[in-house]
Amino acid sequence: MNIFDILDQLVQLEGSDLHIVAGTEPYFRLDGELSPVENTPVLTPEVCEVLIKPLLSQEQYEYVKVNKELDLGYQFQDKARFRINVYQAKGSLSAALRLIPARIKTIEELRLPQEIHRFSQFKQGLVLVTGPTGEGKTSTLAAVIGEINHSRAEHILTIEDPIEYVHQQEKSVISQREMNHDTQDWNLALRAALRQDPDIVLIGEMRDYETIASAITVAETGHLVFATLHTGTAAQTMDRIIDVFPAHQQGQIRQQLAATVVAVASQRLLPKVGGGRIPAVELMFANSGIRNLIREGKTHQIDTMIQTAAQQGMMLIENHLVQLIQQNLITKEVALRQAFRPNELLRLLGEA
Repeated sequence: MNIFDILDQLVQLEGSDLHIVAGTEPYFRLDGELSPVENTPVLTPEVCEVLIKPLLSQEQYEYVKVNKELDLGYQFQDKARFRINVYQAKGSLSAALRLIPARIKTIEELRLPQEIHRFSQFKQGLVLVTGPTGEGKTSTLAAVIGEINHSRAEHILTIEDPIEYVHQQEKSVISQREMNHDTQDWNLALRAALRQDPDIVLIGEMRDYETIASAITVAETGHLVFATLHTGTAAQTMDRIIDVFPAHQQGQIRQQLAATVVAVASQRLLPKVGGGRIPAVELMFANSGIRNLIREGKTHQIDTMIQTAAQQGMMLIENHLVQLIQQNLITKEVALRQAFRPNELLRLLGEA
């Protein structure tokens, strides 16, 4: 069994992930569903090591043996790039590989709402793309960065763990930094960013309150900051950012967040009628009303504000789900499973 043959098969099938774990066959994730790789045996710990070791440098292999896990980027010939997490499970080397397509898709090709184009037109502030792992956040941000790169002369600095999409320089200068390869610490990298003359900073993930505080500081100083968070709705995203800070700092963070946030996209990837997946997105653009709600600690009212501001490009995910149902792109059952507010979806469908 050859790891490169398996990777080639995943690329041809246009899958998203490969799982290598001892005690079961290798598994692909295709259109969001896990399925065993055809004609492969149950993996032993020894076979797992044979499959995974060629993906690692000697230094990375030794690091995993000591630290038990490692994130890395891997370029597979000229066909694709993979984000790999190598880890130990029951004492055996295991790996989860996420396929990063070789070509960065546009906002249209990803079938994202047209309002996402506005993300590439902002000059400063904090733009967040949220959702669980595997819901297309990185692809959305790559499409936005690609659009900026194609249309504006900016210095774009990314801090990623690991680098996923590799951007080719067009009109912009792009500096992509990878954790543990180009920098050892998120917060040091963010502090250093202000000395690297960026116009735009992309943070792969806001992981803790130090990273969040640094991201807000960079946005406050007149830069455009893109970042991801593992949150649900736009309102929950605001709460999550505020709640990671100690109680005595939360008032100040509300003021800073209200002043810096410009947009939040909360997305899910849904199985599409006829195969493949399609994003459903909740969109919030920070107008004066939303900034006041954040400042005053009334984030629970953000949903209502989004509902009444459709003319400003905002929408709850339920509104987008209804559009996708009407276009026969997803089923009602899929929409109900993925809705943040199922009762609101039923109301919009006239069934509540």
